[in-house]
Amino acid sequence: MGILLRRIAATLPVMAVVALLVFLLIHLSPGDPAALIAGDLASTDDIARLRATLGLDEPLWRQFALWAARLAHGDLGTSIFTQVPVTALLAQRIEPTLSIALVTMTIAIVFSIPLGTLAAHRAGSWIDRAVMVFSVLAFSVPVFLIGYLLIWGFAIQLQWLPVQGYARLADGVGPWLAHLVLPCVNLALVYMALLTRMTRATVLEVLQEDYIRTARAKGLAMLAVLGHALRNAAIPIATTVGVGIALLIGGVVVTETVFAIPGVGRLVIESVQRHDYPVIQSVLLLSAGVYVLVNLLIDLSYPLFDPRIRDA
Repeated sequence: MGILLRRIAATLPVMAVVALLVFLLIHLSPGDPAALIAGDLASTDDIARLRATLGLDEPLWRQFALWAARLAHGDLGTSIFTQVPVTALLAQRIEPTLSIALVTMTIAIVFSIPLGTLAAHRAGSWIDRAVMVFSVLAFSVPVFLIGYLLIWGFAIQLQWLPVQGYARLADGVGPWLAHLVLPCVNLALVYMALLTRMTRATVLEVLQEDYIRTARAKGLAMLAVLGHALRNAAIPIATTVGVGIALLIGGVVVTETVFAIPGVGRLVIESVQRHDYPVIQSVLLLSAGVYVLVNLLIDLSYPLFDPRIRDA
């Protein structure tokens, strides 16, 4: 319980700073926010009315206090252009984004940890070199380029999968998965590259430890030895999973654009193009909250891998 309280207490200042920066986003952007939102054809009176509607004519401290008070009550504001509450917009778009994120993480974790462990076990062999070449290429090639190549190969040439779009889970698991395969594989490649390299490095380091040599000398099966090594390398790997969430959040925006998926990423692009600041602020704040929450959960999972941390 003490670790939980300390970790939660450590996240509160982080979220406070993030909230302040997100609020200041509208004021740090160049130009008059009201003029940018109103457009080039707006008159001076139109801009003044919009500034008053958005509360931009209030002192900065009062604007922040009102905004923070609305957040405390779960009010993320209203979209300037659609006049729909931001919570309603997010509710409409959250399923595709969550589906992509969960399937992508599952693919990355299921494939990258065994690949990294195998590469560490066969360090210096052609298997190790092949895994490292794959990791470098997957991390270096832009996400949008891989996406277009996947569409061209599997959707246009082979016609195995849909080109673009999204099918909701309520419409059936089959169509839902069919529309997720290409975007999730596209996004998982970058995540896999990061996780595979970290798994290889940490497992390779553990395999040099004395207790691993002793286990080998006693004739322990290689799978059991690798299991022990992987368990002792779990903390850096779990940390990488948390850090990779940042890649995932950024990659979702590009992936949803390439595959025309109506998720939160597409909503961000549309809102940036229209200077819809309430939507942009809400998505940034929620993304930061998800990132902090995932890393908090990973921190709390450390005692499962190393019981000594529980007593620290």
